[in-house]
Amino acid sequence: MIVIEKTIVSEDLLDKQFVCNLEKCKGGCCVEGESGAPLEQEEIEIIEKVFDKVKPFMVADGIKTVEEFGKWVIDSDGDFVTPLVGGRGRCAYVFFDNRIAKCAFEKAHKEGKIDFQKPVSCHLYPVRITTHKDYDAVNYSKWEICSPACINGKKLGVPVYQFVKTALMRKYGKDWYDQLEGAAIFKEESKIEKK
Repeated sequence: MIVIEKTIVSEDLLDKQFVCNLEKCKGGCCVEGESGAPLEQEEIEIIEKVFDKVKPFMVADGIKTVEEFGKWVIDSDGDFVTPLVGGRGRCAYVFFDNRIAKCAFEKAHKEGKIDFQKPVSCHLYPVRITTHKDYDAVNYSKWEICSPACINGKKLGVPVYQFVKTALMRKYGKDWYDQLEGAAIFKEESKIEKK
């Protein structure tokens, strides 16, 4: 484990490799699961404000889900999350592009309609953050549907922390990320010295 400020970071972020391969997984992380994407308190307010600009990028059953259950819901763990179509599986904010699940928030952002890229939990994936009273636990979340991303990451030699660099800086800032990168360099140099 690596301690940086008020976070405890799993060394899996340094040791595991990961680069999304949408052609293989078809955006499976957006359509599988028991709960929606975790949302931070301030993201709820943002979603309320930007929804009308995101709605044109959504599909009909996603819009219906939001109209019926709300733009966000509270899951069985008491966390704020995006609603799921049919109560499980696909996020209400998913649309499909050549049978690949994509994010309506991200599409609206890329087209300059909104400043909000997408929920930070989605941006960070496969990194998941668990907030405790005095610290955040920053962990790599291994999921079978992401096997193509693990294979791709190994092939390209990209560790998880580098793949999610922009998202980690969005969440914790550049100084925090620089410390994580420093820990990764130190760990790599230590391996070389041991040889």
